[in-house]
Amino acid sequence: MAPYSARVRQDIARWVDKGLIDAATGQVLAGDVEANESRLFSFGFVLALMAALLLGAALLLLVAANWEVIPRLLRVTGLFAIIVVSYVGGALLKRRGQGAIAEASWLVGAAAFGGSIALIGQMYHLDGDESAAMLAWCVGTAFAATMLRSGPLTVAAAGIGTVWMVVTVFNDWDLHALPHLFVVIAAIVWLISYWTGSIRARHVILLSLILYAGLFGILHDATGTGIALAMISAAVFALAVYLPQRVEAVVRLRGRLAVHCLIGFLCGLAMVQIDQVDEAGRLVIAALVTFGGVAAALYLAGRDSRMLRWIAYAGFGLELCFLYIVMISSMLGTAGLFLASGIVLGIIAIVIIRVERRIKDGPLKQAGAA
Repeated sequence: MAPYSARVRQDIARWVDKGLIDAATGQVLAGDVEANESRLFSFGFVLALMAALLLGAALLLLVAANWEVIPRLLRVTGLFAIIVVSYVGGALLKRRGQGAIAEASWLVGAAAFGGSIALIGQMYHLDGDESAAMLAWCVGTAFAATMLRSGPLTVAAAGIGTVWMVVTVFNDWDLHALPHLFVVIAAIVWLISYWTGSIRARHVILLSLILYAGLFGILHDATGTGIALAMISAAVFALAVYLPQRVEAVVRLRGRLAVHCLIGFLCGLAMVQIDQVDEAGRLVIAALVTFGGVAAALYLAGRDSRMLRWIAYAGFGLELCFLYIVMISSMLGTAGLFLASGIVLGIIAIVIIRVERRIKDGPLKQAGAA
């Protein structure tokens, strides 16, 4: 799929060819697109990030190997040298306009910082566990992201914080208490993302909060947590649809908050249905609410977001599959299940085609009426 800026340039060229706008206006619009286009996430930057992640993984694996043949002092000195060179060198590269390589260098420094924490604890047998080390790693990466105003480091801090939460819950292959400190960390990284301008970090945080709710439901009350998650998601979805400008001024997600709300809504109701799988009446009610929520999401926000439409379709299909699996014993055998599945899938296909056609033809009809 072509990037947004490329599609806009193609649209501008088509508008000029059809005479909808003059050539001068087309040049002005194309210039504005080019001026506001982010060149950070180019193909070269993706390769630089991949190289940085591979180098970081190599550092962590070397730490895990314990480097028995290398003296302790040399190990620590080497890792700290990598940290200093990565961060300082990245800052110098940033000043020279080499933003992609600078961000990659900072990621290597963040990986070296995490490796240093693990290595020092490993060598000197310090008290603590993996979750405490990851928490320190998350805090250090968030601090570096703030000082260097780095978007990728902000994403890394959000990701490390999420892994810390999961590791804390499932430490030693057993369930432990959910660290509510994660909510504070998520809020801090969210604020940092405003400073660093990282929309991707905010996406990661929202998804991690949905995961947080899921873990809370596993450890406590799955039905109650699922209902609360679905209701909160629906309420925020309504705000995103009916007060888009005010909500966007706060969250700054380029209109994609509704997508996260739909994911949270579907996850919440999935928690309820899995917990109430033996209660047929409650299961059917939860399924009907799911179908109604998907239909409402498509009607209210589907026209403006292809991603939301696909998530709605996926949620609708997965819900049907779940109901079939749960209720298969009440059907008239495998042949009846296949027949019903074929009919239902055909109906889904017809509905999707009609929805897509209405979404596509809606703006054209409005323009013709005007």
